[in-house]
Amino acid sequence: MSRYAEVIVLARRAEEVMEPLTRPDEGRAWHQCFTRVDDGMFDGSRMSSEECYVWVIQFIRHNWGGLLSRLESLAWPDPYSVQVLVRDEDDDCFGLWMIYDGKLVEVPLPRTEREPFSASVTGVLSRTDRCTGELSRPHQK
Repeated sequence: MSRYAEVIVLARRAEEVMEPLTRPDEGRAWHQCFTRVDDGMFDGSRMSSEECYVWVIQFIRHNWGGLLSRLESLAWPDPYSVQVLVRDEDDDCFGLWMIYDGKLVEVPLPRTEREPFSASVTGVLSRTDRCTGELSRPHQK
């Protein structure tokens, strides 16, 4: 089943922890790999910098169900800096997950609500301040 989702991981000093997720791994449910976004992406040099704190990935299939638990299980050098942003194709905005008490949990965003949706790993995150009739979401038809 085709279903787009984007995930952004932000974390300090996590280059070693995230490196295996930047390479293919037959043992994972998903085949996509995270891409490093370091200073070289922004300064135009395209030269990789030593420190990286952002990784991005896009999924085109509904096959990334184990990603959040995999990220939760990693030995983060600074777990308080870990932020995971997820936007499924029907979401109005990115959802935010952070590590609290060793668990990766969604942080409630003001004026949003998440509803279960079987075709989505995380459900659908909708803005509650949207006026009725504005850009209806495909899952609500």
